[in-house]
Amino acid sequence: MTNAIEASGLVKHFGKTTALAGVDLVARQGTVLSVLGPNGAGKTTAVRILATLLRADGGQAQVCGYDVARQAHQVRQLIGLTGQYASVDDGLSGVNNLIMIGRLLGQSRARANELLGRFDLTGAAGRPVKTYSGGMRRRLDLAASLVGRPRVLYLDEPTTGLDPRSRSDVWNIVRTLTADGVTVLLTTQYLDEADQLAHDIVVIDHGRVIATGTPDELKDKSGGQVLEVEPADRNLLDVAAAVVANRTGSVPDVNADSGLVRVPVADAAVLPAIIRELDEARVELAEFTLRKASLDEVFLALTGRDPADSENDDDNGKTRELERSPR
Repeated sequence: MTNAIEASGLVKHFGKTTALAGVDLVARQGTVLSVLGPNGAGKTTAVRILATLLRADGGQAQVCGYDVARQAHQVRQLIGLTGQYASVDDGLSGVNNLIMIGRLLGQSRARANELLGRFDLTGAAGRPVKTYSGGMRRRLDLAASLVGRPRVLYLDEPTTGLDPRSRSDVWNIVRTLTADGVTVLLTTQYLDEADQLAHDIVVIDHGRVIATGTPDELKDKSGGQVLEVEPADRNLLDVAAAVVANRTGSVPDVNADSGLVRVPVADAAVLPAIIRELDEARVELAEFTLRKASLDEVFLALTGRDPADSENDDDNGKTRELERSPR
C-alpha cells in the first residue's frame, strides 16, 4: 500500500510561539489517519500546511507525490478540505452552492445532483442553506469538498456540535469514502470518533508527535487494561477503593456519581486476590469488569489533559496569522 501523505520535520512559528516543532506523519492510501491533541497542540496548523494554505518554516511534505510548497497547484487539484465551520454560502440553495463550486472546478451540474443524492439532500436541494439543520449543513459542506473528486480529504473536527445521529451519518460517509480509495486525514476532539474511524493515529502535544500507532496499539502501550469495580452498597465505595489500591499499587479513580472504582491493571493475575479481599471486607459486588483501556484514557495518560482542554490554546492567534499568510 502506497502513502498518500508523507511529512517529515514540519516546523512552524507564529512570532515567539512554536506551533510545530518537527512533526512527522504518514497516511496510507485509502485509510483514515487521525491527528489527535489538546487545543493548541498544532493539529490545525499541520492540516493547513498539508492543504497548501500555510507554508512551513522547516521540514517537507508531499501529497500524492507532490511537494506541498513547490507544487502547491498540483496538490490543490487532488485534495478537499472541510471542518467544523461550514464553507458554503447561507444565501444560496444547496444545489446552487454545489453548482457554483463545480463550475470553478470544471464539473457539470450532474456532479452536484449526484452528491446531493449521495448525501441525502435531494429533497432540500432548492432550499437556502440558512434553513438547513446543523447536520444537513455539515453534509453539504462535505459534499462541497468532494465536488472535485479529491484523492485526499482533510476533515478538521468535522462533527463538532452535531447530535449523535448526525455524527453517525458523517462516520458512515467517511467509511464509504475510504472504501472508494480516498485517503482521509481527520482531526477530532471526540476520541470515540477516532477509535471508530482511524486506521492509524498520531498524537501531537506542544507541537511534537508524542505517540503513533493503531488505536489498539496505543491502548496496549498505555497499560492495556482497566479494572472497574462497583460495590452493591455505595457506602462501601471507599473500602473497595482501598482494596483495589492496595492490590494494584495504583491510585484508583473513584466516581461517587456512577459508584465505580477504576484503576489500570498491568497483570490480570492480581484479580483473584482483589476478589478475596473484597469478600473478606464484606463488599458485595454489582460489577467487576476487566476491559481494554479506552482511547480517552490513553489520551489522558499520554498528554495529562482532556482533548478539549483549552489551556494554552492559541488557535485564535494562529487563525489571524493564517489569514495574513501567503497562499
